[in-house]
Amino acid sequence: MTRRAQTVPYPLTWLYAPGDRPRVVAGALTSGADIVIVDLEDAVAPERKDYARSATADLLSEPDHPVPVHVRVNALDTPQAAQDLAALAALPGLSGLRLPKVTSAEQIIHLAETTPPVAPGSTPLHALIESALGIEHAYAIAAAHSSLHGISLGEADLRADLGVRGDAGLDWSRSRVVVAARAADLPPPSQSIHPDIRDLEGLIASCAHGRTLGFLGRAAIHPRQLPVIERAYLPTEAELEQAETIIKAATTQQGAQALQDGTFVDAAVVAAAQRTLSLARRR
Repeated sequence: MTRRAQTVPYPLTWLYAPGDRPRVVAGALTSGADIVIVDLEDAVAPERKDYARSATADLLSEPDHPVPVHVRVNALDTPQAAQDLAALAALPGLSGLRLPKVTSAEQIIHLAETTPPVAPGSTPLHALIESALGIEHAYAIAAAHSSLHGISLGEADLRADLGVRGDAGLDWSRSRVVVAARAADLPPPSQSIHPDIRDLEGLIASCAHGRTLGFLGRAAIHPRQLPVIERAYLPTEAELEQAETIIKAATTQQGAQALQDGTFVDAAVVAAAQRTLSLARRR
């Protein structure tokens, strides 16, 4: 199946748009987001699910879009999820399926191996982990199947499930998902949404914290959040200079060494520097 809109290397911005509002989806496609996620789940009222699915099918029947289009289907244990998959999974404009409220590897395996349109090598799957049970099974989910291309958190549902009030109460779960993704050789997870679209200072601080935990990029619910997220996750000038210095040192002298500023350079440090330079050149 041909996917005309290719994902940029190291996507940093993932913009949600409600599936029952085609004009909003159209705006999202030209917003500057790296990936647009058409939401059929939380953003759509029950009585508008059928319309959202039909409108999304119309969108995805056309293969050409400015950026890749993913769809968040309804929860896998609902009848709507099966209807979403049957209607959308084989359409040429679809670049990925986001699976909400995943709690086990078996869900991923069942979907990947028993739903004909979603076969290995076709539509990438992305699991959203949103409960304590999902966190406990994070690595098993991440390593479940070759069709799974990523995992991330749904923090609103997870916060409610855990009864967590302060933001710091989610940090262990965040780190668990980052480690699970790396252990399963998946890309670093993107952060969950920042729900207050007016609180850009809070978004900046939250993204900075996410970087320290190992996240890469973030989901957004409004276009005004996109440049904030991108700036937060792109390397700084100082980081670029340091990476270039490390790469230069590694090409002129083999083996572990110390730079003039005392930085110890070995293979792992060189790999991190290479990723920094690749991220800066992602477009």
